[in-house]
Amino acid sequence: MTPSSSEPHISQGPSGATSSSRRTLLRTALTGAALTAGSWAWDLPAASATPRANEKPRPTTPAAALRELNAGNRRWRTHHERHPHESLAVRREMVSGQHPFAVVLGCIDSRVAPELVFDQGLGDLLTVRSAGEVLDEAVLGSVAYGVLELDIPLVVVLGHQSCGAVSAAVHAEQTGERLPAHIQYIADQIKPAIDHSQEGAARIDATVSAQVRRVRSQLAAEPDLASRTRAGRLAIVGARYELTSQLVRPVD
Repeated sequence: MTPSSSEPHISQGPSGATSSSRRTLLRTALTGAALTAGSWAWDLPAASATPRANEKPRPTTPAAALRELNAGNRRWRTHHERHPHESLAVRREMVSGQHPFAVVLGCIDSRVAPELVFDQGLGDLLTVRSAGEVLDEAVLGSVAYGVLELDIPLVVVLGHQSCGAVSAAVHAEQTGERLPAHIQYIADQIKPAIDHSQEGAARIDATVSAQVRRVRSQLAAEPDLASRTRAGRLAIVGARYELTSQLVRPVD
């Protein structure tokens, strides 16, 4: 996975008017930390980190965070899970604050729980989930909160094989069928990502990746996030989880 940069702008909502004093108060309360640059690579040198009680150091750069997620997914798919950061000491530490090292924007699918597929524990990931990773103001605000207020250095947009939301969107477009209640809203948001170069099951699978790319591009174009990306303090990457192999692989 590599950091994303330029692409269409998302308009900034009322939350963009947060005052510097309020942000300072929030950061003080949540004990965020400034971060430095990095990129995905297995052979990058070890990064500095903030120690946690009786646990391994917390990643504080995009590169270190990506490595940790890669390592956790390797443990998961090879059945060597550690279930980290569940000790009594960590539970007590969590009472006074949190220091997650990655935001994972994923689908609501019950088979793709980020803390499991990345073998992470309490306080490690800020997870934001919506059907098909659909990005609206509430979801954008949740991601921005993790980055701007908790100083998280990595955002992963995580799609997955056999996504029901994507399947519904493709089916609705092909048939003209109106989906129930608010489910149509989800389909409408996914519709621009539908890959018409493919047919049948291949169209659904290609659209899963296309939706990841689209949401990643939207996040990368959000001004406050883009400024951190340019400064090397943040990476926004796309990935997908394969149900058949349990592998998380990058979406370029």
